[in-house]
Amino acid sequence: MTDTRFLNHLRDTLTGIEADGLMKRERLIEGGQGARVRVAGREMLNLCANNYLGLADDPRLVAAAKSAMDSHGYGMASVRFICGTQDLHRQLEQRIAGFLGMEDSILFAACFDANGGLFEPLLGEADAIVSDSLNHASIIDGVRLCKAKRYRFANNDMVDLEVQLATAVKDGARFIMIATDGVFSMDGTLANLGAIAALAEKYGALTMVDDCHATGFMGPQGRGTPAHAGVKVDVLTGTLGKALGGALGGYIAGPQPMIDLLRQRARPYLFSNALPPAVVGAALAALDIVEGADDLRARLFHNAAYWRAGLEAAGFRLLPGEHPIIPVMLGDAPLAQAFARALDARGVMVSAFFYPVVPHSGARIRTQMNAALTTDDLDFALAAFEAAGKEVRAIR
Repeated sequence: MTDTRFLNHLRDTLTGIEADGLMKRERLIEGGQGARVRVAGREMLNLCANNYLGLADDPRLVAAAKSAMDSHGYGMASVRFICGTQDLHRQLEQRIAGFLGMEDSILFAACFDANGGLFEPLLGEADAIVSDSLNHASIIDGVRLCKAKRYRFANNDMVDLEVQLATAVKDGARFIMIATDGVFSMDGTLANLGAIAALAEKYGALTMVDDCHATGFMGPQGRGTPAHAGVKVDVLTGTLGKALGGALGGYIAGPQPMIDLLRQRARPYLFSNALPPAVVGAALAALDIVEGADDLRARLFHNAAYWRAGLEAAGFRLLPGEHPIIPVMLGDAPLAQAFARALDARGVMVSAFFYPVVPHSGARIRTQMNAALTTDDLDFALAAFEAAGKEVRAIR
């Protein structure tokens, strides 16, 4: 029987989280993901999914998933190197690599696993990782698992990045890897990949970019932030769980020797089941759709511009940017949660973000656009935001 003192300690911790207004709660969606969803029997306009191109409920992906199950079964019941690899897995890895302009790629259960398994096999005590201060938690955890020396630069601060690179060189690092998100998902800002690539060349460093919030819709044909910035990077990580259909799965794409070594040494790859055939089949279909989806990308960015302009006109404080992530800054966790509840009552589903996901003073409602939203949807949501904002005194 579990120690009562330990359980009481956990209850006290949860009580403290609740008292501080930091408790996160989950809503149960009745049915599929989409621009509109059903929650507790009500239809809600969904402004908080990573479903950028609206493909999560696309009939073509559902059909591809069913077809893959019919031909390849339900699950692999094994890790890849034992008996869990199918022809579909290699097809998808090669398809991802070709799409991103890389030599090869390797699949993981999630991009959290990809980032967690990337650094340790490639870098050792003689090496250095220079990481952006606002990188995703998965990059932070992956760096912690690696024995390389760690250097951190202020978010998107190229002066500080150069200082850290020079320090790593001075400290005698054998290999240096710059690690950054392509898009910082809490703020919706893009990494300055042009300047990062130039500094990497100057200091002989490798470049690693997590492109989860860009693959499929940023850059020509949705090839991501490096393509958007017109630069090449050494290694890209990303997900199948956002614009590419919204299920699960992650990948690392890069040079052949890197991918080959990761197959031998990356622990999340070696000790996790292979992705289910249905996910792999749907991801292959998603990539086919995405390459020809200029119309969806145009609609997505039209929606983002329209939404941003409407929020600014209503008096909300936004962070500048060009990405479909558009945070409404509130600064206070209880206010953010009250605002989310007021919007829920008006049929708009959003999520309040607060510490520890963002800094204590950075509480916000992170809104996210997708291509499936109509202008009528956005006008409905803007009216709800203005009314709810006045109700909770987020705006006057």
